Amino acid sequence: MKNNSNNDRWVVSVDLPMPSLKDNTADVDRLVCALEQKLGITGITADLELMRVIPDMLRRWGYSARCVLFSDGVHTTLTGLLDPAPDDIAMGLAVDLGTTRIVTRLIDLESAKTAGETSFENPQTAIGDDILTRIHHASSTEGLEQLHGMIIGGLNNAIRDLCAQAGTDSKNIHAIAVAGNTTMTHLLLKLPPGWIIREPYIPAVNRPGMVKAEALGINANPMARVFLFPNVGSYFGGDLVSGILFSGMHRLKDTAILVDVGTNAEVVLGNRDWLVACAGAAGPALEGGVAQIGSKAGPGVIDTIFIDPKTKKINFDTIGHKPPLGICGSALLDLIAQLFLNGFIDIRGKLVPEKLREKFEQTDGIPQMVVVPAEQSGTGMPLRLTQPDIDNIIRSKAAMYTILDTITSSVGLGMDDITTFFVAGTFGSMINPKSAISIGMLPDIPLTRFKVLGNSSLEGASLMLSSRAPSKEIGSIQSRITYLELNVNQEFMNRFSAAKFLPHTDRSLFPSVPVPEQ
Repeated sequence: MKNNSNNDRWVVSVDLPMPSLKDNTADVDRLVCALEQKLGITGITADLELMRVIPDMLRRWGYSARCVLFSDGVHTTLTGLLDPAPDDIAMGLAVDLGTTRIVTRLIDLESAKTAGETSFENPQTAIGDDILTRIHHASSTEGLEQLHGMIIGGLNNAIRDLCAQAGTDSKNIHAIAVAGNTTMTHLLLKLPPGWIIREPYIPAVNRPGMVKAEALGINANPMARVFLFPNVGSYFGGDLVSGILFSGMHRLKDTAILVDVGTNAEVVLGNRDWLVACAGAAGPALEGGVAQIGSKAGPGVIDTIFIDPKTKKINFDTIGHKPPLGICGSALLDLIAQLFLNGFIDIRGKLVPEKLREKFEQTDGIPQMVVVPAEQSGTGMPLRLTQPDIDNIIRSKAAMYTILDTITSSVGLGMDDITTFFVAGTFGSMINPKSAISIGMLPDIPLTRFKVLGNSSLEGASLMLSSRAPSKEIGSIQSRITYLELNVNQEFMNRFSAAKFLPHTDRSLFPSVPVPEQ
């Protein structure tokens, strides 16, 4: 979605008729009425604190003003009044509230231009990397307060840094749009998340709407509002709704699919008439978080890897061209694909000693292979890929494909019926579709159908701040989604067993993948 006009921004200029004995409409009423007429809406509200200063402001500016608004699609709030001269600015903050990493973007609400962007590791990882650990920690009042405080502290530090970069003040932030999974949204709002993981998996709220930033402890304008993207279920959060908004798939005539591979794999299938969604655990191993040599992206981490089909030599490059310290998740998928296509692992994902030769080792009965010898390693030790590492990745890729297979089959469609395959998320954006197809993680469809969205959660939140139009779409998107619960889906388990081979037990599903002779 793109904005084509400044007339659709959250900053709206008005020129009011001067009050007189014949027109003695109250100042706030006069302002609200003019805004509602101009925008074609009703029900605009203002906080008491703002009402107290509106009369003086209007008289100082000759009853002209630039009004800052924000809405959740149902309720519209006047969050500030600016001098009609263009010196005053109104900013918005887009937030991708990730489990592992949080990304923030400062946006000029009048021009929709980005004023700065920053990211930081979610401070809650000090309590636990995974959502379940945090939910259990939040079972006590003190634990919930601690987790909430960690997010707020991190956001306030980011706001301080962004405002310093942009040469502005946090009081100029009038609107904040937050997209996160269901649990992260609960922890930000200091809502008890415990029932999310207990059958029948019911969140405290799915549509938080707007809340005051001040009530959450966020450093912004005292009247600033925080919009939380709505959740659909315990495992399908506002970050995916934000991704749908950014992709525009909810407005497409043809059927598309959106996949966000992160800590979990979340999938939505549909078009302008219907949307079906599901989520499942597939991310940690794919992100490199399970393999011993897996590592988060950083200097010295392998991000490119290729096996020469003639010499069988493993070629690689690292971030910053430093000696290798580990391998990132996307390169790990490339490695598994290369090992399979070169016959180093068989269709079950098992290492083949006679093909690996000197690269094959066995320690304490565990088969493993040397990816980087000690003399090339940045650690001074060989970088090894173990059989359990491979097994974990095979299970994760099988889960990913099974999620896709199950959701398409649930509506009577096949993979070939998908016209556009959106890949979202920071990790998902780094995946080489060809490698993912080779190991049977993504369907064997033409590469031209794959469209990388990048951080669709952040981009959707940015759209919310760049234009008034998205606020009217978000509620509709959420209400149209039918959530498919995989935890109680027996068909999922049957399909999962078939997908735990390379690329699959049914080779006809992957006609473009050459299966090497064993």
